[in-house]
Amino acid sequence: MDDLQTLLAQARSCTACAAHLPLGPRPILQLSAGSRILIASQAPGTKAHLSGVPFDDASGRRLREWLGVTPAQFYDSSNFAILPMGLCYPGRRTGGDAPPRPECAPLWRDRLLRQAKGIRLTLLIGSHAQVHVLGAGTMTDRVRDFRSFLPDHLPLPHPSWRSTGWMRRNPWFEDEVLPELRRRVAELLRPVTY
Repeated sequence: MDDLQTLLAQARSCTACAAHLPLGPRPILQLSAGSRILIASQAPGTKAHLSGVPFDDASGRRLREWLGVTPAQFYDSSNFAILPMGLCYPGRRTGGDAPPRPECAPLWRDRLLRQAKGIRLTLLIGSHAQVHVLGAGTMTDRVRDFRSFLPDHLPLPHPSWRSTGWMRRNPWFEDEVLPELRRRVAELLRPVTY
């Protein structure tokens, strides 16, 4: 069985998809054995690729706002694991980023998650993560029906600028989903007392 530090080092040096990545491989993830909340997203964007920091852009600021956490809390791997479906920036496609490389999740995801035994909530951000974990369905229907996936999973839209229009069309997201998301996150980040 692999230990987590060995697996993280191997994942961060992975070049399996190099021939398909326009900016080259730069796997970006955050994980510890004690991570309490898993952020399962699509793949890093160009700004994250350049900095090497997950969610190092406007979508990350919006996500932290949704969660009700500070950057220090967000980038503390004992709080949050960040394990996208694709660890590297996949390039562009008409209308946005390309989907995550299909090789990535089967190569790394299960092996890494077996080592993260502290995860109590998985945030499924965007359609790619939701399909991978929950199977077929629409993002809007899953997010609207978020209560049926609790306490283990909570589906969310991607926090990119594109979600602004979606949020206007679906005001229940801010009224119902975000308060529950913040409540669950605050509960899970509360220090454990004995």
